[in-house]
Amino acid sequence: MQSVDQLTADIVRETPIVRSARVIQASGIFDLPDQTASRVAWHVELPLAERDWNIGLIVGPSGSGKSTVARHFWPELYARQGFEWPEDRSVLDAFPSDLGIKEILELLSSVGFNSPPSWLRPFRVLSVGEQFRVTLARMLAENRELALMDEFTSTVDRTVAQIGSNALAKTVRRRKQRFIAVSCHDDIEEWLQPDWTYRPDVNRFEWRLLQRRPTVGLEIFDVHYSAWAIFKAHHYLSASLHKSARCFTAMYRGRPVAFAAWLPFVGRSRGSIRRCTRIVTLPDYQGVGIGNALLEETAKYWIARGCRATIATSHPGMMASLNRSGRWRMLRAPALSTQDAGGRVTHATARLTASFEFIDEPKINSHHMPIETVIASRDLSGAR
Repeated sequence: MQSVDQLTADIVRETPIVRSARVIQASGIFDLPDQTASRVAWHVELPLAERDWNIGLIVGPSGSGKSTVARHFWPELYARQGFEWPEDRSVLDAFPSDLGIKEILELLSSVGFNSPPSWLRPFRVLSVGEQFRVTLARMLAENRELALMDEFTSTVDRTVAQIGSNALAKTVRRRKQRFIAVSCHDDIEEWLQPDWTYRPDVNRFEWRLLQRRPTVGLEIFDVHYSAWAIFKAHHYLSASLHKSARCFTAMYRGRPVAFAAWLPFVGRSRGSIRRCTRIVTLPDYQGVGIGNALLEETAKYWIARGCRATIATSHPGMMASLNRSGRWRMLRAPALSTQDAGGRVTHATARLTASFEFIDEPKINSHHMPIETVIASRDLSGAR
């Protein structure tokens, strides 16, 4: 295998053609030349030593030579495209044994596979989108310097592909890894934001300047309690929800993608505090900040009505996100007990929990989520 930075080659693929009766007939119908072999050649130069980079994209139509180029320069990585997964054990058990559970969960969350109930399931029962995300996470875990994926995003819906590409890009850069995507879909380029692209169909290599990814336009609706049915299987604690909860759903491209539920804080606040009791983003839309955007916009909704907005969570990823954002003030550091707004211990718990209050003082570029906000009534009880 060549060095990742010294990539120049003349690649020739020649395959013998057996002149069977059908081959001769097809050649005659389409006036194909009488030949005994099929030959395709590329002269490829990838000047990857010129700059530092994290993400590359080899892209072009089917049959253009993408896989051939990738297999030639990175044969060992290409041979490791498929993973074996435990038939009846959690996907967590398939990750390298030297990784601690905290690092595995952080990696899964960072690529947008952020649904604890699904973490416990075998790979074979996950959705196609979930399989795509967990495969990305394992690929980054097992190839810590350079990872490569052929047919990148080919198995998933194009919206899921774009959001997944953006989540992956953030993870690769944060971990200071290198990743090469090989794909026939050029609609992911502006979401993946590769540092370089190579198009074998026109034999063109280009360095790219990083740009801001496309905006994600969300509409946020005040919805009926029954909308919870779409999201409850993906909440990490409980599928139950108090029927008096005020519910909101974020819609993206006409699809319900995230859900938030709020209740009055019972106690001495006299109804002046609202607490978010459920915040869920569907698995295919995790990793780009949709849940954070919904949480912040609904918190603003309550602030505008003279209330304080709070949330208590035991999810490590959410704790870290809220603490980073600058929009939330930590009321209580992670501990094995919960407290009310007056600091009184209410009950003990077996999980570390932390509580936050919305203050709307963001750090610069806190969640990169340009959104369109609409608070209106819509009953999603019949949505699928």
